[in-house]
Amino acid sequence: MESPASPKPRVLMVEDEEDTASLLTFLLERASYQVIHAKDGRQAQELADTMAPPDIVLLDVMLPFLSGLQVLTYLRAREGWGTVPIVMLTADGSEHDIKRALENGANDYMVKPFNPRELTSRLKRFVSQAA
Repeated sequence: MESPASPKPRVLMVEDEEDTASLLTFLLERASYQVIHAKDGRQAQELADTMAPPDIVLLDVMLPFLSGLQVLTYLRAREGWGTVPIVMLTADGSEHDIKRALENGANDYMVKPFNPRELTSRLKRFVSQAA
């Protein structure tokens, strides 16, 4: 069990849709995560270059500038990011995209619209495995 002084797990959330980003931020903060938000693929890369690896990444597939799959490949190549759990979150549930994401190093894949409890449960599983 965590002590009250233990730091909140950090999640890098890469989501371009404002309403979805607001909902995710609300859900994640309520579940005791510290949320770092990137609004597009380019900003996600910039954050990856300047921040310490977070506890988990929540990554949309369809993003401006760089796709989530491109960001996934970039993150996996960065030093220290290889073991960070990455959960893809997208409106596109095509088998081809799911297969590509998993082959490129994603740990899990959720399709929008998502169940909030299922999302936080999946993230919690990855964060507690890493701890």
